[in-house]
Amino acid sequence: MKIIAGLGNPGSKYENTRHNIGFQTIDFLTGHFKIRMIPGKGRWHEAEINVNGENVYLVKPLDYMNNSGFVIGDYLERKNISLNTQDLLVIIDDFQLPLGTLRFRKNGSDGGHNGLANIIYHLNTDDIPRMRIGIGSEAPVRSENFVEYVLSDFTAKETEVIQTLKPVLTESINNFINNGITDTMNKYNKYHLSDKKEIKTNNINNDKLSR
Repeated sequence: MKIIAGLGNPGSKYENTRHNIGFQTIDFLTGHFKIRMIPGKGRWHEAEINVNGENVYLVKPLDYMNNSGFVIGDYLERKNISLNTQDLLVIIDDFQLPLGTLRFRKNGSDGGHNGLANIIYHLNTDDIPRMRIGIGSEAPVRSENFVEYVLSDFTAKETEVIQTLKPVLTESINNFINNGITDTMNKYNKYHLSDKKEIKTNNINNDKLSR
């Protein structure tokens, strides 16, 4: 069993914002697998698929980002799921990574991401795989402007990059489902995907950055 949780903020106001790349990735997955999300019995939308004999649950928490952990905890409780947290993949944005960069990690701190921090708090562990999707701009974002930046819409050019990235997002998550987080890290942490050029990202460390 695997659970793929994409984080974002609910409502049309936030639909195309950079902070909602987790929601958008779940939408890419539902399109890839030709399924639809449906309302859950709590504050989430959900879907269930079977991939090579393994049950996979897709989840969009529909409370605000800072309450993502409460929603995920409620989801697990209502579904009566006893989870090995290494089977949970949390998809989040990262404005410190260049647009189009993927960074998978198997555990660790929240890196300043409030949604991931809330999940770590409510599940009482940081042993949770996470997929960070770069949304960073070419010019550095000043700390006093980061909230405005992540809550602003993707530009038309950035949207084109995300669409280019779409097949790799679905491919990498499918790899996580089939082969686990370590194999996925080895395969997908080395690529800057906005222009399909390979770069090294192993030395990037933003765990001490806040948002």
